[in-house]
Amino acid sequence: MKLKFRDEGQEITCIETHFQRPGLASCYLIQSAGEAALIDTGTARTTDNIMQLIELFGLAPGQVRYVIPTHVHLDHAGGAGQLMQRLPDAELVMHHFGARHMIDPSKIALGSSEVYGEEEFSKQFVELLPIDEKRVIQATDGMRITLGERELTCIDTPGHARHHICIWDQQSRGIFSGDTFGLAYPELTTEQGPFMVLPSTPTQFDPESWHRTIDRLMALQPSRMYLTHYGAIDNPQPLSTVLHEEIDVYAAIALSYADAQNPVGELEAVLWEHFRKRLHAHGNQQSLREQERLLAMDVRLCAQGLQVWLDRSRGKRAS
Repeated sequence: MKLKFRDEGQEITCIETHFQRPGLASCYLIQSAGEAALIDTGTARTTDNIMQLIELFGLAPGQVRYVIPTHVHLDHAGGAGQLMQRLPDAELVMHHFGARHMIDPSKIALGSSEVYGEEEFSKQFVELLPIDEKRVIQATDGMRITLGERELTCIDTPGHARHHICIWDQQSRGIFSGDTFGLAYPELTTEQGPFMVLPSTPTQFDPESWHRTIDRLMALQPSRMYLTHYGAIDNPQPLSTVLHEEIDVYAAIALSYADAQNPVGELEAVLWEHFRKRLHAHGNQQSLREQERLLAMDVRLCAQGLQVWLDRSRGKRAS
């Protein structure tokens, strides 16, 4: 895969991970006073490109202090084991709920193989390698990490996943948001700005927690959000309003199918109708085919996540 990256300023580099298609997923290299950290990793197939970039910037592998996946989903953490093998002095920083899955990834590997099929899992993710527990820092809310002359703060950010952290960088006044601040693919940006997508990916969509998380992030008054999907976006405050609205819309759509036996198909259809109306209002001129190329996977995963949330809600009502 060809090395592709973009300088975001403030010694921050956005790296294309080549997951599924270009422009879908990225990770970030942060530098300060001769030290570096990686936020998110892409899959194992991204590792060579990351190492090329480190060399291109004149860094030795030992200068990379931290590898920080925002959560354990494999487009964010799938390459962590391979990177840790090649970065001998790095420590892995991971939410305390997710750390065990990096130390022993067998459960994630099994579940992902069942979802994707063994052939597709091998194609997309290669394999998941365990990480020595002694090299894993279990991140807690508010934990601070010193990187050269800058300080990074871990923030516990449930909503998309219970094992999700965001990283606040005081120097850039930016937040590395993983999936918590949504998705904004460059191809969907118009004169009105980024088109925000809320990823209710299985299995831990939690509307109430997500509302609180977004409010908490906005209380920091960030100037910029560094999205894994995809790239840096400025002026996040009005975009947070869109995400709040989407949380409520998703919950309302899902609850309207609370009594269906297998609502995922209906949910997917209704989500498509919702997105197409939003895309039109956002000034999007792409064909339906192009919209589907960009969003089909996300709409399918969002519908599945809402079904899981409904099933969980049914269980609470029955108990």
